[in-house]
Amino acid sequence: MSEACKISAEALKVAGKFMQPGISTWEIDAEIEKFIRSTGARPNFKGLYGFPGSACISVNEVLIHGIPSKKIILKEGDIVSVDTGAAIGGFNGDNAYTFAVGAISEEAQKLLKVTEECLYRGIEQARVGNRMGDISNAVQSHAESFGYGVVRKFVGHGVGRDLHEDPEVPNFGRPGRGVRLAAGMTLAIEPMINLKGADVKVLSDGWTTVPTSGSLSAHFEHTIVITTDGPKILTKV
Repeated sequence: MSEACKISAEALKVAGKFMQPGISTWEIDAEIEKFIRSTGARPNFKGLYGFPGSACISVNEVLIHGIPSKKIILKEGDIVSVDTGAAIGGFNGDNAYTFAVGAISEEAQKLLKVTEECLYRGIEQARVGNRMGDISNAVQSHAESFGYGVVRKFVGHGVGRDLHEDPEVPNFGRPGRGVRLAAGMTLAIEPMINLKGADVKVLSDGWTTVPTSGSLSAHFEHTIVITTDGPKILTKV
């Protein structure tokens, strides 16, 4: 898990180096795949449920599952969520980060800042003896205190030998409810937050997911392990 997650985190850093106006999301995806394969790992998103890319690359009002494309060219002021992972030795890593392309609006800056704060508030609750609802509520309460919409249709998840495992890790819920957390659990915690409204829809390609409000969206994710000493982030370099 540690090796898979380290490669996943480094793949996100590679993506960050290419966040500049004029580049296509297809080119970024190609660089991510090239890096992951250079380590001896495989991009675990590629072909998963039929997804064509090595990363989901989602621009501005696209929340998640953006398909890499030669036609989608980044421009100054865009925000770009990259969700990717690597598999090696029979285990998986999974992480996401929303990048700024050059100078972005204050509204977008705040959305990114708050969504990343939601991630770390959720991680802080990933402790032995807590319940899943403690993670979920930490994310929800922080996002909603800024008037943002917390997506309910998609959630975080367990991760291990499979990329997506039980239990689900919602970004909304009541503290003290849900699965009791135990040492050794490995979870992908991933706040998905809309500037306006919680509702989303999947477009006709069967993947691209956008808020029904048409607003900007942000997505941050780490794979963590719960230990007796607290949560440890595995996708951090």
